[in-house]
Parts: sequence; C-alpha cells; structure tokens
Amino acid sequence: MSTKHLITHLRHIDIAMPDFEAQHAFYTDMWGLTETHSDSGVSFLAAEGSPEQYVVRLRRDVQKRMDLVSFGAATPTDVDTLTERLTVQGVKLVHEPRPLTTPGGGYGVRFFDGDGRVVEVSADVVTRTHRKIEERESIPVRLSHVVMNSPNPEQTVAWYVKHLDFRLSDTLRIGSKGEFMWFLRCNPLHHSFAIARGPHVALHHASFEMRGVDEFMRGTGRMLRGEVEKVWGPGRHHAGDNTFSYFLDPAGNTVEYTTELELVDEDTWHPSVHDLTNPEIIDQWGTANQMNEFVAGRSFNDVDPGLFIAPPL
Repeated sequence: MSTKHLITHLRHIDIAMPDFEAQHAFYTDMWGLTETHSDSGVSFLAAEGSPEQYVVRLRRDVQKRMDLVSFGAATPTDVDTLTERLTVQGVKLVHEPRPLTTPGGGYGVRFFDGDGRVVEVSADVVTRTHRKIEERESIPVRLSHVVMNSPNPEQTVAWYVKHLDFRLSDTLRIGSKGEFMWFLRCNPLHHSFAIARGPHVALHHASFEMRGVDEFMRGTGRMLRGEVEKVWGPGRHHAGDNTFSYFLDPAGNTVEYTTELELVDEDTWHPSVHDLTNPEIIDQWGTANQMNEFVAGRSFNDVDPGLFIAPPL
C-alpha cells in the first residue's frame, strides 16, 4: 500500500550570474521559456505547458551561484509537518514557514541541505494559466528534473531519503570505478532529482521536458544551428528511458532537453544498478557522442560560492 509523502513535485530552479542579459536572452529567445514577471535584475521564467508560475528564476549577482531548488507540498499543513520534522532532526532553517512574496504567493519554508544548498518547500502557490504544447512546437512543457554534484554523494542521497522522504529509483556505476549517480523520485516519475559524484558541490544540470521525440529533436536542432555548445547527445538513456541532449547556457550551467521520462509503479518498483561500461546503458540509440572526460568535466560546473548562504531573494 502506498504511503503519503509530504513532497509532491519539483517546482523551480533559481540561479544567479553576473551576465544577466546574456542568460536572459538564452533562456527566452533560444531555450523557449516565457518571462512572466520581472524586476530589476530578476526574471521569472515559465514553461508554457506547466501550471507552475515559473520553472527558472534568473538573478543578477557578482557571483555565479545556485540560489535554491524548490519542491511542492500538497497543503500548508504538510509544510508545517515537514518543518517540525526537520527541526527535530537538526536541519538548519533559512526561515520558518511563512507567506511567500514570489509570483503566485503561497506558503513555504527554506532550509539548507547537508551540502549547504538552499531548498524551498511550498504549498498553496497559485497556478498560472498554461496551455497544451502543439505538435512540432519545440519549447519546454515543464521542468523535468535537476541533478546536483556532491563530493560526498552517498551522504547526500541518504540526507534526501531521510529528511525529505525521496525514494531511490536507480543507480549508475562505471565498472570498477564504482557508483556515481543516484536517481531520486518524489512521485511516480522515475526521477525529479538526482545526485552525481563530483569534485565539489554544484549544479550538474537542469532538464526540461519536451512534448515528444519530434519536438525534442527540433529543439536540439535549434541549439545546434544556433551554435550553442553541445555537451552530449542526442541519445536515449537506459535508466529512466528518457531522451537527452545536453548544452551549456552562457553562464556554463548544463541544461538538457528530454522527453518520455519513465513512470514507475511506486508499490512494486525495485531499484537497479546500471553499469555504463555497457554502451546500451549509456545510450540505447547509439547516436550520442562518446561519454568521456570532456562530457563529465562540463557537468562538474564551477564551485558554488553560495553554500550555507541564503540568497537575498
């Protein structure tokens, strides 16, 4: 029998960077997001197919950093229940549950995870009017998942399982080099969050769901024609069964177009360990460029200077 979980879904990823204008132009003109709200040096970007007020928040700052990752809860009571649990478990809060002043309002709490990232959990955020993405329309439907680098990934995975009740879907390993990525879910999607082994704490990548394979390929082609640096793809993963094309945004963050992420049966799913020495595990289609040190290095990203420091917004 399924058990109720306090976190329901992924909401948005908030990032900061010095060259705000270049980043804003990329996400709106190239990547396909829509600005719904803005202020001086801050932009809230929605995916046309998503009811979330925004899926990416850009903020101008002298330093590049990840401000926070946000997840949803069903009710304000669930936010309070989670906060009580975190407090008892010794998790450091950024702020107590309170009304939010970001687009859509709502009620939320912020806290630091074990690596020092800021996590927000909120409820009662007003949904935005969204629409069905049409055939051949190569813009994101929603934010699919985010992946974080950690130099202590086993501890980080255990933190999210213990404190936020994420469930392990699958693990990747590279032969004798051992395990290096853990896929975590908070609903029947194979993963909304994942942790990768990296040399330092940083954003690994943010992934955006497309309408289907044709729209995924059209979006991939738009990036290639626009000479956006490709990291890896196009291909199709084995774990999660989703397509992938990875690119670098102007600030050097890796972003992904994907589609057809697997849905799992929460009551019967059993995690597996997939070995990337098998080429079909890396890419079922065999169409992507080779997974190598170049690909891995791009996704290590820069050291995040914002650990255990609350963002100003």
